[in-house]
Amino acid sequence: MKDKLEAFGKLLQIMDELREQCPWDREQTFESLRRLTIEETYELGDAILQADLQEIKKELGDLLLHIVFYAKIGSEQKAFDMTDVINSLNEKLIYRHPHIYGEVDVNNAREVEQNWEALKLKEKGRKKKTVLEGVPASLPALVKANRIQEKASGVGFDWEHPDQVWDKVKEEVSELQHELTENNRDKIEAEFGDLFFAMVNAARLYGVDPEAALERTNLKFIKRFNYLESQTLKKGKDLKNMPLSEMDRYWEEAKRME
Repeated sequence: MKDKLEAFGKLLQIMDELREQCPWDREQTFESLRRLTIEETYELGDAILQADLQEIKKELGDLLLHIVFYAKIGSEQKAFDMTDVINSLNEKLIYRHPHIYGEVDVNNAREVEQNWEALKLKEKGRKKKTVLEGVPASLPALVKANRIQEKASGVGFDWEHPDQVWDKVKEEVSELQHELTENNRDKIEAEFGDLFFAMVNAARLYGVDPEAALERTNLKFIKRFNYLESQTLKKGKDLKNMPLSEMDRYWEEAKRME
């Protein structure tokens, strides 16, 4: 513990020095750091998907730097400092874990999640008390859909059994197919959205992160397509002029190599 505290103290000292002496660090604001923080979060997400532990360690450090940076700016504005940030977090963790720090009994992680959402709505000083208020408007649509469903589930608005969701998925597929025959672009888009939302729900119910699942497929497609393209270039051919049957052959080769 002593080593950890010393390391964190050193980080805070470095932040003080950078803010005072470095022209770039001195000019940063909450607003200017926001975009960089989002970028660092995605880089951490990439490292996690790649299971690269050294890269995860590096990206966690980058994110921690941003947290310390925001706290430093907050202290300069006499709004809050790093101590306030940590104390607030400690209080929240203790309050939202009554099964650890209180006398509440839980049987599984699902009940912990439900208690967490219920306690959030009861916290003092909250400006609003709505279930979905904690879902940031700027989240990507796929991530947002998952968080919306998680929060609704936290207060009991959910399927009783995971397999029930498939009837909803089939219903949305049928409605989409109908609109495709009608060729109404607005309704087609709406039905695609409903189908995506239902599939996100299905993934959640089976313990799958839909964002991570889709990104894994993206990476898999990129790898296979890059192989297809590389083999095409080796033979001096042009993908645009290659028949689909030949493309499929290289595609299957790429799959076998995985």
